[in-house]
Amino acid sequence: MTIEEIRKILPTLPESPGCYKYIGQDGTIIYVGKAKNLRRRVSSYFQRDVQSSKTRLLVRQIRGIEYVVVGTEAEALILENALIKEHQPRYNILLKDDKTYPEVVIRHEPFPRIRVERRPKQDGSQRFGPYPSAGMAHAAVDMVRDLYPIRTCDLDLSPEKIAQGKYKECLQYHIKKCKAPCIGLQTLADYEQNVREIASLLRGNLRDVIELYRGEMLRLSEELRFEEAQIYKERLQYLENYQVKHTVAPHHIHNVDVFSFEEDEDGATYVNFMHLTQGMVTQVYTLEYRSLLEGETREELFASAITELRQRFASRAKELILPFDPGWQDDPSVTITIPQRGDKKKLLELSERNVRQYKLDKYKRAERLNPDQRLMQIVTELKELLHLDKLPLHIECFDNSNIQGSDPVAACVVFKRGRPSKKDYRKFNIRSVEGPDDYASMREVVTRRYKRMKEAEEVLPDLILADGGKGQVGAIREALLSLELEIPVAGLVKDERHRTSALLYGDEFLREIPIRHHSPVFRLLEQIQAEVHRFAITFHRDKRSKSQLDSRLDYIKGIGPKAKEALIHHFRSVQGISSASLEELTTAVGPAKARIIYTAFHPEV
Repeated sequence: MTIEEIRKILPTLPESPGCYKYIGQDGTIIYVGKAKNLRRRVSSYFQRDVQSSKTRLLVRQIRGIEYVVVGTEAEALILENALIKEHQPRYNILLKDDKTYPEVVIRHEPFPRIRVERRPKQDGSQRFGPYPSAGMAHAAVDMVRDLYPIRTCDLDLSPEKIAQGKYKECLQYHIKKCKAPCIGLQTLADYEQNVREIASLLRGNLRDVIELYRGEMLRLSEELRFEEAQIYKERLQYLENYQVKHTVAPHHIHNVDVFSFEEDEDGATYVNFMHLTQGMVTQVYTLEYRSLLEGETREELFASAITELRQRFASRAKELILPFDPGWQDDPSVTITIPQRGDKKKLLELSERNVRQYKLDKYKRAERLNPDQRLMQIVTELKELLHLDKLPLHIECFDNSNIQGSDPVAACVVFKRGRPSKKDYRKFNIRSVEGPDDYASMREVVTRRYKRMKEAEEVLPDLILADGGKGQVGAIREALLSLELEIPVAGLVKDERHRTSALLYGDEFLREIPIRHHSPVFRLLEQIQAEVHRFAITFHRDKRSKSQLDSRLDYIKGIGPKAKEALIHHFRSVQGISSASLEELTTAVGPAKARIIYTAFHPEV
């Protein structure tokens, strides 16, 4: 994919948080980044006035873009860190001293301590996070210590050491922040029950704690103890931020594959694959899969796609998280999980969000890179809507314009293959109709238009549209009948807001065919209606202005046809001439005539 092609598809990117990956010439990942808004962030790299030489060098190497949609900016930050460490892209500036994000660790030891650590050891300790900032990690630990009497000391509290009686209670015991397990005043069973509840909180079950803090804040405020209430307010803010999931998944979800499944009307199947290691997404890929066997079920398709993706990425995961059971049995040692709630359900929803986004982007990108294909689909939909014999590749639309019969005109706009063909637009002065008779005007214009085309053996339209109702459609049909032409004719029916709402069509009896608002066909017809109305009104305004100008200039002695023509060409309207300065008029017709015209329009001077 070239840089210009990439620029075309940038507007199709989602405006969601996520991580983006730039793919180089050889298919490797050369850069990973995070974004609160993927479309805005990625587009910023491809602006033509980028100042950074490093960014310009990076952009020249990009041949493709992949991205993963996540729920929050915090998740994007954590996922970016994992992807950088996994792929080590050439253009990423790795964090100095291999900095990593903080985690909350419940140590694997008697009477476990709870700490914030950046590089926890793989020793069986429970790990929660990582967190986007140390402040949030410490806030989680502070919350735990507010609610539970957990020790903060570094003592070895093995049963043997406690039995020796070498320890003495500390200040934390006296201020009721610890129950002094060091001297046997708290049993291991009681302490471990607290640890289990703490682990539940750290996994995100915070509702009760938030309500408790909010109640304390309100109580202290009512008692006018504002400094203490402020402490609870700050804790509450931390907790509400923390409540938004800061990890893609808990660390215990390890070596797991997640697959989601989506279909479209064209028979294509889309399967998203995510591999997780210690709660981190390390691989993401969406496969468009088409069955080679007639009558293959969705379960069989899904099972085939799972097998192909696991082989492609050499996955040895022992658990698959799936939306439904496809009957996949390639490896009986692998566990199939179809989650209904909890962390695994959220992972499945993340995968489903990405597969739906991929399917949506496919259509958007196809439209950007090959707009003719999309327009042909719209034209095909219009053919099916009206049950036409052939595709309406050539559409012409007529509209009349007059004010109480004065200066009557008509306009014809032409659309070919769904696009306006402005070189084929035509303007008509009404010749044979006296007064405001729209139907007679339409018969005249259509007769003139297609009589000339028939005599010149030009290609006739596949469909004619009238910007009006039954009378306009009938007038066009009468004109075509007099010319012995058979061209389908439909009327654009408007609603109370003067917007296209239906098509008036039928072989013998006209009937309204409703059009779904904001559908592609609706937008095409709305564009045709707006274009013919604009073209007709502009022509009528120009003609009216010219006739007014002619009549006023006719009464100015000394201004002949050539001067009038020069004035019309230069100023376009009577308003332009009347408001022009003497110098501007001199530029158009010379000083003598300019003085005459200026005096005629400004007699007080």
